[in-house]
Amino acid sequence: MNEKFHVGITTCGKYDNYRHWIEGSGQAEAVRLNYSQNNADEMANCKGLVLTGGEDVSPELYGRAEFAREYALKEIIQERDEFEFAVIRKALDQKKPILGICRGLQVMNVYLGGTLIPDIPAFLHSGLHGKINGTDQQHTVTITPDSRLRQISGLEAGLVNSAHHQSADTIAKDLKITAFGDTDIVEAMEWIFPEKCSWLLLVQWHPERMADQASPLANRIRITFLEACRNFRTTNADPYLNPALHPFHARYSARVRKD
Repeated sequence: MNEKFHVGITTCGKYDNYRHWIEGSGQAEAVRLNYSQNNADEMANCKGLVLTGGEDVSPELYGRAEFAREYALKEIIQERDEFEFAVIRKALDQKKPILGICRGLQVMNVYLGGTLIPDIPAFLHSGLHGKINGTDQQHTVTITPDSRLRQISGLEAGLVNSAHHQSADTIAKDLKITAFGDTDIVEAMEWIFPEKCSWLLLVQWHPERMADQASPLANRIRITFLEACRNFRTTNADPYLNPALHPFHARYSARVRKD
C-alpha cells in the first residue's frame, strides 16, 4: 500500500468539506494552511495545494480599492489575502500542483496580475451564479478544446454547481480560459503554456461538494490532481517560475516591500 502524502488546504469557513474530499480518496492527509497561524512554511511538507472558496479578494490588490465601497464588499479578510499570496508564491517556487476552487481561481488570477468582476448581478445582470436560499445553483459550462480540463473530464460541456457573485475579469497574462458559463463568465483557467509550468487547474465551481460526485467535473478533477501530487518530485527551478525572472513575482515582492 502506498504511503499517504500531505496536501495543503487553505483555511475557510467550510474547510472540512475540502478536507473530507481530499482525504476521502484514501491517498492523502490534509494540512490546514491558516492565516491566523501564519504557517505558510508548511507548504514545504506538502505535495500540492488546494486554494479554497470563501470571502471576496480585496479589490485593492487589483487596483480597484473603490469597489469595496461601490459594491458593498464586506466579506474581505486582508490577512487571508496576504497569507494566500505567500502560500501561492511558495507553491509556485516549489513547482507543486495547485487546484484553485471558486475564490481559489480568483485569488490566483489576482496574484498573477489579473482583475475581478466585483459583483456579477450588478455588472452582468445575471442571477444564475450565486446561491438561492442558501443552496447552490446549477448551470452548464462549456469546455474549450486542447485544455487540461477537456483532457481530464472528456467532456465538451457539463453541469456544475454555482455559489459565487464574483468572477475573473481581466485574465492574467500567463493564464488562459478553458471553460465558460452564461454571458461568457469564466468558469475555468489554466496555464497558457502548461508544458513549461507546474500542474495547475482553476475552477469556479465547487467539485468538493457537487451532488454528483461521480461527475468527471468532480471525481476526475480530484483523481488527476492527486495523481499530480503523488508524482511530484523536487526539481531544479524552471526559469518560467523563477521569482528573479518572472514579472508576477516581482510585482508581488515590490508590493510587500512597499507595505
